[in-house]
Amino acid sequence: MYSISSILNGLWDLISKPESDFFICSVRFWGLFVAFYLLYIFLRKSTHKIMMAYVILFGLLIAYKANGWYMILLPATAVISWWLTEKMKRAEKKSLSKMWLVFIILIDLAPLVFFKYSNFLIGSLNEMLQTNFAFLSLILPIGISFYTFQAISYSVDVYKEKLSYDVTLLEYCFYITFFPLLFSGPITRTDTLVPQIRQRTVDEKLVNMGMWLIVLGLIKKGLIADYLAQFNNMVFESTQTYSGFEVLMGALGFNMQIYCDFSGYSDMAIGLAAIMGFRLLPNFNSPYKSLNASEFWRRWHIALSTWFRDYLYIPMGGNRKGKIRTYLNNFITMVVAGLWHGASWMFVIWGAMHGVALVIHKACKNLFLDKIKDNWATKLIWWTITFVFITVTWIYFRAGMLKEGGMETTSLIFHKLFYEFDWAYLPVFAQVRMMWTIFLVVAFVFHFTPDKWCEKIKTGFANSPWIVKLIVFAIVVQLIINFNQENVQQNLYAQF
Repeated sequence: MYSISSILNGLWDLISKPESDFFICSVRFWGLFVAFYLLYIFLRKSTHKIMMAYVILFGLLIAYKANGWYMILLPATAVISWWLTEKMKRAEKKSLSKMWLVFIILIDLAPLVFFKYSNFLIGSLNEMLQTNFAFLSLILPIGISFYTFQAISYSVDVYKEKLSYDVTLLEYCFYITFFPLLFSGPITRTDTLVPQIRQRTVDEKLVNMGMWLIVLGLIKKGLIADYLAQFNNMVFESTQTYSGFEVLMGALGFNMQIYCDFSGYSDMAIGLAAIMGFRLLPNFNSPYKSLNASEFWRRWHIALSTWFRDYLYIPMGGNRKGKIRTYLNNFITMVVAGLWHGASWMFVIWGAMHGVALVIHKACKNLFLDKIKDNWATKLIWWTITFVFITVTWIYFRAGMLKEGGMETTSLIFHKLFYEFDWAYLPVFAQVRMMWTIFLVVAFVFHFTPDKWCEKIKTGFANSPWIVKLIVFAIVVQLIINFNQENVQQNLYAQF
């Protein structure tokens, strides 16, 4: 039997100690969330100020659990950015407002640049100038890229007078610290979240949808992505020990791993917000169904792609200044998007490859693509080209996640694919790694399932009794425990 004091001590340890492996798919997060939600149900019906303060405090607790005292950057960003934006709003001249906006963006970006890119810049300088500047001992605070972009989008929207209402400091802190978004987004705009804060009603259909998204996210992230990651990580970290066929499987496995990992996290984040009464926008739409690079970025990480479109591509001129300038804007936007993902030249190469692909697609679309008949044969060709391209670019992306030797690993992977590939490994691989192969096939089948079938499954779950929902949830959790055991992986995008 546990004494009350031991239980209280255990709860205090759970709350007071930061943990490097604390994230949305961990048991400790869900334990804290259940405790939080039981009280939230009642506070939701009280004044929205009390509800906001409660959610903000919990968000800061989650930030502390994940980042330790680095979490101070979160409330500091919220208070400083809001206060400076208020100063910008009161500027008498538009030119002065613009100066304020530039200053605010620089202030918001400063912590992100320091923590994320200092060592990258030092390393680049050392290589170019043959110097030996010492690297800094920095830990990238989890979620800093996402809440920084949210802060910038608010200030820009205020400057452009896109918001028809004033946002209080409390509402802004809620917006920046909203804990479902803290680990890996999705990046959410002010006009999506803030107006809902002032509402007091909870839609039962929204709650049911949230439960489904949480279950779906757990399947994608906790079950499929984490299981696939076990072999994928070995291939990319010890490429020299694997055959060309195994390397191909690792590349295909990473395709599905990163999709299930990030879309699964997004599903859980959106689901958590939904059961709290907040409707967020979807972040993925079956991206591997895309027939070209442009369509891929309309389906993949929608929150980030639209953010770069609205706050970088369009301000640079978008498609309003001729074809050449349009192509250049597309390319620059994708290079910056690549660098946003991480401080590595491999991410820059990844972004540049997508930039070139967007330029080629837009140029060919104007020249001849629009004249080709749209039938199943042409769709199959375009899909194959697009999927192969996406797979190749993901190899560079995954190599960028390595601590060192990314370019060497990439070169070795392509060498094995072109010179050491043999289909004779297929039956042996399927036998030795049967469960991994089943997971990969199931993931692809699941991804390409028609939307109307998925909608029927979601509706069936939403309309089922609560006991059925709990049973499904318990089964999913048990499967995660059985298949992953100690190998549960932190969300990939948390490091970006």
